[in-house]
Amino acid sequence: MGGSPLRGDEEASRWSEFPGSGAAMIKQAEKAYAPLEVEKQVQEFWDRAKVYAKTVAARSKGEDFYFGDGPPFTTGSIHLGQVLNKTTKDAVLRFRRMRGYHVRDQPGYDMHGLPIEVQVEKTLGITNKKEIEDLGIETFITTCRTFALDLLNKMTDQFRALGVWMDWDRPYMTIRNEFIEAAWWTLGRAHERGLLYEALRSTQWCSRDETALADAEIEYSDETDPSIYVKFPLRDRPAESLLIWTTTPWTLPANLAIAVHPQFVYSKVKVVRGESVEFLWTMEATVPIVMARGGVTAYEVAETTTGDKLVGLAYAHPLADKVPYQGTVTGEWVHRVVSSSTVEAEHTGLVHTAPGHGPEDFELGQTLGLPVFSPVDGRGHFTNEAGVYADKPVKEADAVIIEDLRAANALFAAETLVHAYGHCWRCKTPILYRATVQWFLRVTPIKAKMVDEV
Repeated sequence: MGGSPLRGDEEASRWSEFPGSGAAMIKQAEKAYAPLEVEKQVQEFWDRAKVYAKTVAARSKGEDFYFGDGPPFTTGSIHLGQVLNKTTKDAVLRFRRMRGYHVRDQPGYDMHGLPIEVQVEKTLGITNKKEIEDLGIETFITTCRTFALDLLNKMTDQFRALGVWMDWDRPYMTIRNEFIEAAWWTLGRAHERGLLYEALRSTQWCSRDETALADAEIEYSDETDPSIYVKFPLRDRPAESLLIWTTTPWTLPANLAIAVHPQFVYSKVKVVRGESVEFLWTMEATVPIVMARGGVTAYEVAETTTGDKLVGLAYAHPLADKVPYQGTVTGEWVHRVVSSSTVEAEHTGLVHTAPGHGPEDFELGQTLGLPVFSPVDGRGHFTNEAGVYADKPVKEADAVIIEDLRAANALFAAETLVHAYGHCWRCKTPILYRATVQWFLRVTPIKAKMVDEV
């Protein structure tokens, strides 16, 4: 995009009013570089001579260049990422002005939402949402507003100290009514067009902030979790069990089905341990690996078949005596083997399915008419529906559930695994999956127009 540079004589006249302009500005170089002193002198000169204001005025008739500042959250002092962000923007805007453009350079701040709330909760010693209600919601909101405004002033001073030239006297602030009203207007328009809807979904959840999370709000880092193989005995053939693998024992109280891939080949493996003989169903390709995980050396493949032949087999839930719901729930596909093309060729190839604790499980459950059982509250604690596990934080319950499986002779193998796991970007808490009612926007009807706008 071409600029509108001024002619040399016009440029000279524009700046002739600055104190010390011309030859008088040339002086002997300092013998040593003192950065703090140089910064002080430059800032004082800019302020005294009103350099920024005169620069803006000098380009007022130039071609417009619109700049939209992606706003930082007012949650603390600026960090190195924000320093890089603002100084890069500053360089671009200065270049545009040097090319003669009239630059719109309004900075902005994001001043509401959970990032602010989390910091205020830390300041007040609040650990859960109930304590906010005890404090008083209006009091909490007022405290958040004061916190955000104080940090805005602090961050502005720091950006100014970096030498960033923006319209710091007129920043846009998302806590102002005009911005809040714009958000409500947008939701209203979406509702009028039938794009806004409320629905039950199994979504990512932060138990610290007690909120659902979008994919873009998830950060991944390593976690050490249980890695267990669990036996689900067949109802009509108690000597045979379906073998599943999971890293989330806490979701087993909500298990309602076991998925297989219709085209994978599965083996019924005869396992001999002393006087004990049992038959375990697992994917043919991984039999040696799975048996090694369970410390089994004496085994043989008694039968093979494809997954579609296993569909419909009924099993007994190994924790039914611990979770009363599992003894009363009914449905055509409840506690049965179901077919799913999303099953991957790894571990046992039989996938524990809990529609209340995972998006893929939820979608499969909706297809089959399975209930959505999610006995976990917003804090990540089991509800009374979880039976003996009620009130326990779900991750702390992992060890208890594993021991209950062992006592029921349903635990084939138990190890630990280090793997990349999702965390809340705000508070770094490991995420959970739970079914909740949320608001959604239908994007498909307007997808083409959105792409065109980009």
